[in-house]
Amino acid sequence: MTFTPTAPHNHPPSETDSSYAVVRLLITLVLMVIGASGMYVVAVVLPAVQAEFGVARGVASMPYTLSMIGFGIGGMLMGKLADRFGVMIPLLVGAVCLGLGFILAAMAPNIIVFTLAHGLLIGLCGSSATFSPLIADTSLWFVRRRGIAVAVCASGNYLGGAIWPPVVQHFVETVGWRQTYIGLGIVCFIVMGGLALLMRRRPPIATMAVARGAVDLSSERPFGLTMGKAQLLLCVAGVACCVAMAMPQVHIVAYCGDLGYGAARGAQMLSLMLACGVVSRLISGLICDRIGGLRTLLLGSALQGIALLLFLPFDGLASLYVISALFGLFQGGIVPSYAIIVREYFPAREAGGRVGAVIMCTMLGMALGGWMSGQIFDLTGSYHAAFLNGILWNLLNFSIGFFLLRRTLRKNDDSSGSLQGASA
Repeated sequence: MTFTPTAPHNHPPSETDSSYAVVRLLITLVLMVIGASGMYVVAVVLPAVQAEFGVARGVASMPYTLSMIGFGIGGMLMGKLADRFGVMIPLLVGAVCLGLGFILAAMAPNIIVFTLAHGLLIGLCGSSATFSPLIADTSLWFVRRRGIAVAVCASGNYLGGAIWPPVVQHFVETVGWRQTYIGLGIVCFIVMGGLALLMRRRPPIATMAVARGAVDLSSERPFGLTMGKAQLLLCVAGVACCVAMAMPQVHIVAYCGDLGYGAARGAQMLSLMLACGVVSRLISGLICDRIGGLRTLLLGSALQGIALLLFLPFDGLASLYVISALFGLFQGGIVPSYAIIVREYFPAREAGGRVGAVIMCTMLGMALGGWMSGQIFDLTGSYHAAFLNGILWNLLNFSIGFFLLRRTLRKNDDSSGSLQGASA
């Protein structure tokens, strides 16, 4: 493995890890919270939308599914736009489209228009500007503490998930979901557009420099595999973990309604789950800086599987609150760990595109999981089988992570053996 620095004295650019970078990270956090509205509010209004349009649960889940697909694909497109013109331009596009998307969905005469508004405007062109591009931008402003910085950035997505559901549920109950969506559109356009103007400054020129203590395991054969095979395995792992993750996140409100606890209780559980996800992402970021992205992924995957198992025997109100909190604490660090894995194991010059591809697959997994769980409910009349389906997908994710870790350890052992033989 070879590594050739391009910056003098092997130090990061002076602007990285600076006070300006920290301020920029705080602005990024708020933008993440605003953009997260497009991901989480549809789960809150799902029962009301299903009742108003008179459709099955699986059909009512399609707006979420298409918004996640759009979110993933749009993240790659917005990332390329940010690479060319800076992150401010995709953020301005996202502000306009997110605002228009909510307003169009509020005026939808049927489920088709409602679904298209979520997939095209809210997902593809709106919220997508506030995830992958901002994570990539943050990774360019930090070197020594890239793990915790990316975790803080990504936690904005869950912080939004903790804030929006109870707020939206309150307004849905008081003024209706259509008026709530109109208000959301106006707020997102004004706040997101204003903050986007503060992100005009371009990040420091990306270099191959590595700060003291930074992890760099990158090579032309990550995990001892070709880059194509390694990328494919990470993408499959991203789909698998998020199919499992989507079951509670998308359907906890409807699940509570089916159990007789009411949608408001479900919204509280979703908020609690995602608030704990914020804590999880921050802790995972600190862990990631110590043990690396791959081991952090494995830890999160194992704990997420345990939390999913707990949903099967326990469906009491108090139990669901506890399990929702545990689920949030266990799985919050999984998605950000993929960005760190790519930065650690793949060549730095390709990090942006490869991070975008893996994160797109996690969004596709969320989309597939949300739709699949709704379809399983329609076929079986309960969510029991849907939880089992999530557990199996989570097992696939853990298996891939374990396979990659074993290959990494074997590769390190082989390298150590070769060095010892050469010394002898």
